Amino acid sequence: MSYIDQSLGSGETVIARAHFPWFYGLSAWGSFLVPLAALVALYIEAAHTGPIDTGNMYFWGLCILGVWLVYGLFTGIRMMVIRATTEIGVTSHRFVEKRGVFSMRTSEIALPNIEGVKVNQSFLGRILGYGTVKIEGTGVDATTTPEIADPVGFVRAIQTAKEHA
Repeated sequence: MSYIDQSLGSGETVIARAHFPWFYGLSAWGSFLVPLAALVALYIEAAHTGPIDTGNMYFWGLCILGVWLVYGLFTGIRMMVIRATTEIGVTSHRFVEKRGVFSMRTSEIALPNIEGVKVNQSFLGRILGYGTVKIEGTGVDATTTPEIADPVGFVRAIQTAKEHA
């Protein structure tokens, strides 16, 4: 059961949940698979030219691609963990964001305390339909979501929930 569902008060319902963009998982896998494919291709090419030794340019290319592969593996795993452990939603009473696996960090702002909502989308974000949302509460409370799919729709859900709160 998700954190948002567990933390619902009596009479409180979930209005909307934010999701990561469709290409987030693709880029996580790509950060590992692209260097793996390049490593395999270079290894096959190097194997046809004879033995691979430290004086061979293939050796150094394989070393560089090996480092890139390890980096890509850790990057991909980190991205998938973030995707699996982040929850963002709007309920009939509040905005909720939860991050973390072993430790948990939450940010909750009651709907009446939300003073401003800002969408930040790059040119590519507008084309692909993703961006960040900054929610400003009374006082110094503010939280910015990670890049989410359809940030304008999420802001619309916040505004709708505020009208009915």
